[in-house]
Amino acid sequence: MADESVTAPVSNDQDTAVAAAEEMKLLGYAVQELPAHAVKDLIAQEVCVRCIFRLFSIHEGIYALLPPPILYSIIEKTKKVEDVSTKSTEDTENVNSLQSSQDSEMKSSICSVCVGVLQFHYHNENDNLVRKDHAEDFAMAVAESVKEKGHEIASFTLEVSLPTLITENEQMILSYIKENYASEVWFQEKFSSEHISVKDALKLSMTNPLEKLLGVKSGDSEFRIRLTFEHVDSTSAENKAGKNQGNKRIKSGISITGEDNGLVKCTNGTIQSGDVSDLKVVQPCHMTLVCSRSPIFIGGRYLKFSRNVSQTRWIIDDERKGEASVEELIGGNILPMCNGDGYKFHAAGREDIDVRMLGSGRPFLLEIQNACHVPSEASIKEMEMKINSMESNLVRVRHLKVLGNQGWSLMREGEAEKQKQYAALVWISRPIKDDDLETISSFKDLKVLQRTPVRVLHRRSPLDREKTIHWMKIEEIAGSCQYFLLHLCTQAGTYIKEFVHGDLGRTTPSIGSILGCRAEILQLDVTDVKMDTLTE
Repeated sequence: MADESVTAPVSNDQDTAVAAAEEMKLLGYAVQELPAHAVKDLIAQEVCVRCIFRLFSIHEGIYALLPPPILYSIIEKTKKVEDVSTKSTEDTENVNSLQSSQDSEMKSSICSVCVGVLQFHYHNENDNLVRKDHAEDFAMAVAESVKEKGHEIASFTLEVSLPTLITENEQMILSYIKENYASEVWFQEKFSSEHISVKDALKLSMTNPLEKLLGVKSGDSEFRIRLTFEHVDSTSAENKAGKNQGNKRIKSGISITGEDNGLVKCTNGTIQSGDVSDLKVVQPCHMTLVCSRSPIFIGGRYLKFSRNVSQTRWIIDDERKGEASVEELIGGNILPMCNGDGYKFHAAGREDIDVRMLGSGRPFLLEIQNACHVPSEASIKEMEMKINSMESNLVRVRHLKVLGNQGWSLMREGEAEKQKQYAALVWISRPIKDDDLETISSFKDLKVLQRTPVRVLHRRSPLDREKTIHWMKIEEIAGSCQYFLLHLCTQAGTYIKEFVHGDLGRTTPSIGSILGCRAEILQLDVTDVKMDTLTE
């Protein structure tokens, strides 16, 4: 067993080496077929080797993993200048000197097409210039940044955002190649097919190294690594350069602006022969890395025992109303355990600040934004215990669990369609009679028309809403003739307080109109919420 554990990795290393050697061989063959003069021309225009391979539709991805010196050596070994053998020694030395000078300058310059993206040259968030040799070095820097942010990930999606400058520069180079080489045979063979975009080339070169460094696979994931590359706005750069240096003329009569830390190109956007000789990028892009996770939803039911706790934060003119809120008591305890950026609280309906939420509890969802930690079943139980053991005992939770996005839609469906049960302490302006008990309990599926209550007109549209009172019954209170407990089951969204006192005639019928007297509600509790789609 010990021997197997040692030899297996060696075999894997050998397989990797063989695969790499095969890709190098294929890359060499592909480079041999490239037109030497066109490659030299692109190098003279400061197009990086990776962009040259990309524009010629070379798909062997290994070139992104090789440092520039090796890439240039592949070109130098496989693509000799065609007329070197026929030139004199002096001419040969001049050609070699020129090519060496071009290669040396190219290795240190910023690519005029990808603006340093495929060279892995960029300014970081501290505006420091960073230069990496190949994709693995760049992937290591990205992976370290991801790990520093503390995310627990099971997979990832790599997203890349590039400036439009790259597309514009590439179109200029492609137009230049077409104008100068369209009549040659290789152009139809090598440039007729679609080439790899800068974005796709970067993602292809980064995916495998990132998978190895992060220890997870890439794919359609809730966790996203987004690389955003930004560059100086070319229009503003041109305008600024034009003011500082003025315009210069070329033989075609096209006006070309001077350069200022960015691209130099035609002011009228027209591509003419020789224009790309002035195509030059001085600075690479600025890159920012952002890790984000799709929101996770933790659902359950809450019970509220205080008549001075609102459902959500209630602050008017910088003054808090009530001693706390259900939202803060639950979210404030769960958020730190998920290590997220923030949260949103969603509930299936709401109760007033002075209404207790009893019975089985009201369904809710807590939406945690960009959570670093996705809680396990054990963590969920710990959250529930922490909330329920608070000394204040204002709020308790039940049936906490991690839910998918479907939890939100299920809760909203239930909010509109399910029933709720209430218990209200009611006072009436006359002594209660035996007939009152029978009258109230005789109503089944009573239709009630409710105009938007006066107390919520400042935040609700003035509408007429029809609601259903499914059943009611009165429970007498010993020793009291004008107080009783009203138990009722209603359609979700019914205004219970207004159903009792009538709201100046805005709710009809009401308990007051049915009994023919004044009626006031003194205390109200939600005793049960018949919504089982979420947690039970």
